Amino acid sequence: MNNKEHYFDWAATSPADEDILKESLELTLENWGNPSSAHQIGKNARTVLEQARERAAKALEVKPENIYFTSGGTESDQIPLLSVLNKNSKGKVLISSIEHPAVREQALAMKKCGWNIVQIPADKNGIITPEAVTALLTPDTMLVTVMAVNNETGSIQPIYKIADAITEWSQGKRKPKFHVDCVQAAGKIPLNLSYKGIDSAAFSAHKICGPRGIGILYLKDPLEAFLKGGGQEKGIRSGTENVFGAVAFSKCLERYFIKESNPTAFTNYTEQKDETISFVKELSELTGCTIVPPGRLENPELFSPYVVQAGFKNIPGNVMLRALDAKGFFISTGSACSTKKNSRPVLEAMHVPADLRETSVRFSFGPHTTKKAIQELLQAVKEVVEAFY
Repeated sequence: MNNKEHYFDWAATSPADEDILKESLELTLENWGNPSSAHQIGKNARTVLEQARERAAKALEVKPENIYFTSGGTESDQIPLLSVLNKNSKGKVLISSIEHPAVREQALAMKKCGWNIVQIPADKNGIITPEAVTALLTPDTMLVTVMAVNNETGSIQPIYKIADAITEWSQGKRKPKFHVDCVQAAGKIPLNLSYKGIDSAAFSAHKICGPRGIGILYLKDPLEAFLKGGGQEKGIRSGTENVFGAVAFSKCLERYFIKESNPTAFTNYTEQKDETISFVKELSELTGCTIVPPGRLENPELFSPYVVQAGFKNIPGNVMLRALDAKGFFISTGSACSTKKNSRPVLEAMHVPADLRETSVRFSFGPHTTKKAIQELLQAVKEVVEAFY
């Protein structure tokens, strides 16, 4: 059985694009120097790194000087968050109640240091509304962070409307920075980083067929990083640069980032939308199944077609996971970063009942997921359900 074909945990990590990784490795084996070295070998590596920055910027439709390479999505989220620690006084930071642990756990650590960390409530569909954000804004708010696509339910957040709302609220006063975690959005929905009001955004290569250990931070304007070091990446992210990762990530963005000028990726996206709507409908018709949130059935446009959450009455999520694993189908019970903690803070924020939280599992897809594989997954889930009823 083809493990990749029946892999439905793309939100945790994606199968790597082997061609891209091999091409990138060959290039960086030839240009192996430290990009900060002043000699020619270092300069050669610097050229490769800057070419990768230019490719990434072109794919994301921003300027190369706005792109900073990091160690991954977590660091790309935390650099803007930690930058507020440079302020002379401790103010307020607003984070959505559905954020990834990269933001949520770091914010809790800042709270212990005296910062006023306030969670923005989500509605029953797991959506953060602009009104919910502006209701919590105060003159001492330094930063607002709302993810673009939730990693557990696939809910698409109205980041552009939120950006507008923050900008409008800020007329005549200091505007708080607005950060967007785009880790689950890149290659999953179209994005516009140049939209006014978006100050920073985080990306991770291994969610879009690239290697682990490399991320991108988009910054509209430079900031003062809290963590200091050798000054690489213009002082935003110190540490010897991961040239191989930067090259591979840039190539993955060229191939998989969704925009109309990238017809293959855009076509895959539109086809996946139709396929997921059908998948969700068929799934919901199985005995004891509840789509999370149920409103997805009536409002599929509010959700990424690449992430689906569902619960099965009387079948604990870890039981469903093991049963499908035994059949050669691979899913998850939520964020891979929270698996060991056995908690579901995102579903709790949506006020999902405890019994449904316990039985909920996540199915996540990618650009290589086939219609045939999804139909085989449905059949496998049906067989597990029938064994319990």
